[in-house]
Amino acid sequence: MSLGISVIILAMAFAFFYFSIPAFFYILLGGIFILNIWVIAFFRNPKRPVTPDDHLILAPADGVVVAIEQVFEKEFFNDKKQQVSIFMSPFNVHFNTIPLSGSVSYKKHHRGRYLVAWNPKSSTLNERTTVVIENINATIMIRQIAGYIARRIINHVHVGDSVKQGDELGFIKFGSRVDLFLPVDLKINVSLGDITTANRTVIAKI
Repeated sequence: MSLGISVIILAMAFAFFYFSIPAFFYILLGGIFILNIWVIAFFRNPKRPVTPDDHLILAPADGVVVAIEQVFEKEFFNDKKQQVSIFMSPFNVHFNTIPLSGSVSYKKHHRGRYLVAWNPKSSTLNERTTVVIENINATIMIRQIAGYIARRIINHVHVGDSVKQGDELGFIKFGSRVDLFLPVDLKINVSLGDITTANRTVIAKI
């Protein structure tokens, strides 16, 4: 990466001194270069090995906790659940991971709107993919939500799959938010405004 940057800088300097190319060309070239670097960074997928622990629910996304509340979840549970929402800015890693080992018992993709991801209504109105994972200790729901910029959700799991904590769940392109719906008796281990790291931050203990 650093070699490529050096080559581009040297090429621009050579062009400036020998061909008198207008300044706006350099501004345009610099803008394209920065955009390319940002896109490469956006699609990064750092490897974070996990030793699965059935008594921990790990963060499925890098971001910041924007909601912790008790809600009535009506898509699958039809019951009260604790909702923990993680907002991913355009600068976060956007690969999502499995927060708890178990079996996938439900999956559904919903077409919807593209409200800004921090809007509470985005959880039920925006385009989203919902996955339910259950094991002997708990049943949880993960909801990937597209936002105003994010317009595509990729999800790799299917009903009946056995999934392992820390494995890749999917990806939200230029995306935005992941909601967790957890049993009401679990102790939440994060607070509003906390920064989360996928596969590292403990969201709750079972």
